[in-house]
Amino acid sequence: MPQTGLSASRRFLRGRIRTGMVRSRNSLVPGIQMTFGAVGAYAFAEYVLGHTGPLFAATSALIALGFSRDLRMRRVMEVGLGCTIGIAVGDMLLHWLGAGIWQAAVVLLTSILLARFLDSGNIFTTQLALQSLLVVLLPAPAGGPFTRSIDAVVGGVVALLVTILAPKDPRREPRKDVQKLLHELAEVLRECAAALVESDSTRAWHALVRGRNSQPLVDAMRHSLRASGEVATLAPAYRRHRDELDRLEQSLEYIDLALRNSRVFARRLTSSINHAALSDEATENIAEVLLETGAAVDELSLGLAEVQEGARDAHLRSARQDLGEIAGRLHPRMLKVQKLEGETVVMLFRPLMVDLLEATGIDSREARDLLPPL
Repeated sequence: MPQTGLSASRRFLRGRIRTGMVRSRNSLVPGIQMTFGAVGAYAFAEYVLGHTGPLFAATSALIALGFSRDLRMRRVMEVGLGCTIGIAVGDMLLHWLGAGIWQAAVVLLTSILLARFLDSGNIFTTQLALQSLLVVLLPAPAGGPFTRSIDAVVGGVVALLVTILAPKDPRREPRKDVQKLLHELAEVLRECAAALVESDSTRAWHALVRGRNSQPLVDAMRHSLRASGEVATLAPAYRRHRDELDRLEQSLEYIDLALRNSRVFARRLTSSINHAALSDEATENIAEVLLETGAAVDELSLGLAEVQEGARDAHLRSARQDLGEIAGRLHPRMLKVQKLEGETVVMLFRPLMVDLLEATGIDSREARDLLPPL
């Protein structure tokens, strides 16, 4: 038993070391950018502007260049505005209330509530509250309290320059996100197929839950697309990729709709299994459609995440062709569905198929025309 525990501990430690090494390797370039930005902002504020110990120049650059998915422009604005407003609030309350512990508590609470009133950003709230508190608790630096605000702006400007001059490829995060998202959609479809074959309504419900749990992935991709669009706009080297990011954003809207429709489909499928609404032949046919659609979604994922334009177009054509062939069979009679509740299952899958076809790049009318008329 102790030997087993020791082996498990070693495996855990090796896994942690491997994960840490990968994380550190992937963070090397951002780490260099953050180091350069923080030290450069500090040096500029100290040697050019003559500020003494301009820590806020370094910290604001670090915050703006951080590992967060948040948009850097937004972070820069939050740091600069939060710092400036926080100093103004702290200075005003210090003049009215005087210095002391209870005054610091009043200033901090007022600053937090004011920051939440003005904006929902966490960095903005932290900066505003911190600056107000420092104004009350610490003596003003040489040059007056707003020297810190100037330092924060310097750090933000340096962070923007680093982003413009040495950006990362803005397509990297959205590509990773779309792969995760489409993987989840494909797995939802496969789980629905398995639920049909096994006549297991619980498994269909699990597919529904999995579909619901994928919504944060949609939100994360929207966030990364906004950040990537910002980088592509600011950095001359990546402006040529704005069209590709626009196409990814358009595909995301259709993928989001497909995911929502998959949840509706899984819910109806649960009911159909419980009520034995599908014959064995219909069950086999619909399960085959679901598995083929899952494979086509995998192909779509390869296309949207592909770096090379030629390979990307080839994957998208293949996905479009596969989905079009599946769409042509989505009629209750073709799938040998007889009961009304079973027909509803097929009818609910048709809009999901249209969404997927539109995600490959064809327009709505062409996608609908691929469906057999009812």
